[in-house]
Amino acid sequence: MPDEKQIYFNGIDGVTGEYLVPPMQISDAAAMASGEVKEKKIITWLTSMWHKISTPFMGLPLGVDPTDITQAGWAIVFLKDEDPAVKASLQPLVEHRSNQIANSKLIRVLEYQPGETWEQWLGRYNVAPGSVEPTKIPYYLLLIGDPQRLSFSLGHLLDVEYGIGRLHFDTPAEYATYAASVIAYENDTLVPNAKEAVFFGPRHNFDQATKMSADYLINPLADGYPAQNGNPVEPGTAQRWGYQSRKIWGDAATKAALLDVIQPVGNARPPAFLFSASHGMGFPRGNHNQKNAQGALLCQDWPGFGIIHPNHYLAAADIPANSRLHGMVLFHFACYGAGTPQVDQFIHEPGQPPPTIADSSFLSALPKTWLTHPNGSALACIGHVERAWGTSIIASHAGPQIQTFQNAIGRILIGQPLGYALKDFNERYAALSTSMAATLQQAGWGAAPDPESLAYQWIERNDAEGYILIGDPAVKLRVNDLVN
Repeated sequence: MPDEKQIYFNGIDGVTGEYLVPPMQISDAAAMASGEVKEKKIITWLTSMWHKISTPFMGLPLGVDPTDITQAGWAIVFLKDEDPAVKASLQPLVEHRSNQIANSKLIRVLEYQPGETWEQWLGRYNVAPGSVEPTKIPYYLLLIGDPQRLSFSLGHLLDVEYGIGRLHFDTPAEYATYAASVIAYENDTLVPNAKEAVFFGPRHNFDQATKMSADYLINPLADGYPAQNGNPVEPGTAQRWGYQSRKIWGDAATKAALLDVIQPVGNARPPAFLFSASHGMGFPRGNHNQKNAQGALLCQDWPGFGIIHPNHYLAAADIPANSRLHGMVLFHFACYGAGTPQVDQFIHEPGQPPPTIADSSFLSALPKTWLTHPNGSALACIGHVERAWGTSIIASHAGPQIQTFQNAIGRILIGQPLGYALKDFNERYAALSTSMAATLQQAGWGAAPDPESLAYQWIERNDAEGYILIGDPAVKLRVNDLVN
């Protein structure tokens, strides 16, 4: 087990080859957590939502199945001043969903006015927080637009109650490519993927962060657990749900090996699902690589701290034209794997404004490439906005805690819509926010919180909050059509 008094962050600086954030003492993390301020009404709402979203109906009207879009509904949300060419590019997807749902009350095209709070936006459509009414705002929401104007924080709050996905591409043609790929996947007679899940995890003996993610996340996800302490053998996540499982781990987890996954040889088919756990690359504000390579996946090729080269990581520019991504779902446990906010919301001195880390918020280039590949796009990519908190895998003295990942991956593999598949992360975010608020409230009454407990609540809450879905939240694997 790693040193429990040190907190390790995922992320390697693309200029220096060092950690983006050096390992932190528990006491420093507790101080940051103690200085956090959240609106009281948000905490009150999260407390109430924790109980609602733990039920089978996720706060929807009784009897509405959240895994069935024909009951839960679907909407696309555009910025009020979105380019008409972007709207036109996505109209085929709107029509496709409308034909599937076949109920005009459950299919909507909505607008977001930049600057609106989550509560104001809901209110404009006559919906209050804590009450999902699919005929007013459907459960599955696809947010379209620049995250600088349609913010990550808005998406995080909506995601507690709704099934959220988002897209932001540079051109209308890229939106059209993604829409066409989704429609083709859902309409074609055959699917191009094998019923296989791949788990990719570099492991560097000199690096505590990848030792944790490889040993305590990749290994149990791929291999399961042996019989122990009277408990039976627990199969790996893919095997449990009837998939072939392939693990690419440690020395084998090179950049070339990762490229081989998306370039199968001959008649071999690409996997339906790829999970990776690695460092994500980070670049300073103003660096020419920040927009192009932030969140790129660091592979086993990396020789050590103080040395870094593009050959060590997989970035958007490395994806070959003959890649076969169509129909895949990708999930990256990596710093900035999905996006970067304009400001660092967590690592800053209490009472001080958060530092600016990018000129504006943005989605990472790699998942955008997955979803716009001209040879057929992936269905979706799940990843982290901000840092991935590796220490969250091993919570305090409780040992490895990966059920949230097991459940999310399991939901994906059994064919549930991806916007619903991430519900366990949302439940965990709400539960930990509630617990942390209670701890800080008691501290305000004079009680001395346990620094270690507070620090780990803060870390785990931050990690659970940060996952987002890039792609249509209604997409799902065609499980019965995958090739064994």
